[in-house]
Amino acid sequence: MEPRYDEFGIPLARSGVSGRIWALCGMDMDAFEQEVEQYFARGYPGWKVAAISFDERIIWLKDVRRSRRHGR
Repeated sequence: MEPRYDEFGIPLARSGVSGRIWALCGMDMDAFEQEVEQYFARGYPGWKVAAISFDERIIWLKDVRRSRRHGR
């Protein structure tokens, strides 16, 4: 898997979620997206979901704390 970068060339973090949450994407995409956002808001404050790779089951995260410090 090749790394991904944000618009400033900073690498995104790679993470995932449980099978229960992944199962939602086949049934209710809105519920899936909401669960993913809530999961990372609780577990990774200051990180934002930047992209989702459904085939690889990877959630790409951007550290927005760094953006705030550097005025981006």
